[in-house]
Amino acid sequence: MTNIIQAGAQAPNFTLNDQNGNAVSLADFKGKKVLLSFHPFAFTSVCTDQMRSLDNHVEAFAEKNTVVLGVSVDPEPSKKAWATVISLGELAILSDFPQSQVAKAYGVYNEELSSSGRANILIDETGKVIWSRNYPIPELPDLKEVFAQL
Repeated sequence: MTNIIQAGAQAPNFTLNDQNGNAVSLADFKGKKVLLSFHPFAFTSVCTDQMRSLDNHVEAFAEKNTVVLGVSVDPEPSKKAWATVISLGELAILSDFPQSQVAKAYGVYNEELSSSGRANILIDETGKVIWSRNYPIPELPDLKEVFAQL
């Protein structure tokens, strides 16, 4: 894995499709904070728990002027099927397939797995990274530490 993007860096802009085929750009959220929550693969237990946890807290993040985006290298049809199976509500999960350009740009691409690692990256209203953290693949990220950064 490369080095995760650090606080103070300008967040690289991107446009990816969500599970519904909608194009989502980081630039769409100027004036809001954005949490990019990377996960390795759909249809795995920790990734499912990670996205469900985020989905269950979408409103709490919105109260903090924060948009949450799940990101992995799974193709869009897989994202759509997974979102349906795990009953995601409002959470957008983005497909960084096939080049993994966003995972690579943010320093969370895992060469060994050919996927993103597990990481959270918080971006401020102006597009600067304010906090980032890599997690071991089997570890579920603790949202308390994310909320503590807001």
